[in-house]
Amino acid sequence: MSAEATLTSKGQLTIPKDVRDMLALKPGDTIAWTVIDDHLVGTPRNLAFGDLAGFLGDPPGGPASLEEIDKAVRDAVASHVFGEEAAGQGDAA
Repeated sequence: MSAEATLTSKGQLTIPKDVRDMLALKPGDTIAWTVIDDHLVGTPRNLAFGDLAGFLGDPPGGPASLEEIDKAVRDAVASHVFGEEAAGQGDAA
C-alpha cells in the first residue's frame, strides 16, 4: 500500500483514513518515528503489553525468571550500544 500526506506549517501530518483503518489506529495512539537510510518509518505503538502475551508461543526453556529477563535485556542493550562483541557479557555492560 502506498499513501501520501502533506506536512503542515506546524509540522503535522494527517495519516490517510485507509492507512489508519488498515493499522487499526485511533485517536490518542502513539506512533514511533525512526529514520532509516534517509527514510521516515512510522511504527504504531497501539498494542498493550498484555496483547502480546503468548504471541511467540511457550518459551523453549519454560518461563524465565526476573534475573534471566534482566540479563537478556542488558545483553540486548549492550549488543545494540557497544556492538556484538559485548553481547553475553551482561554485567560488564
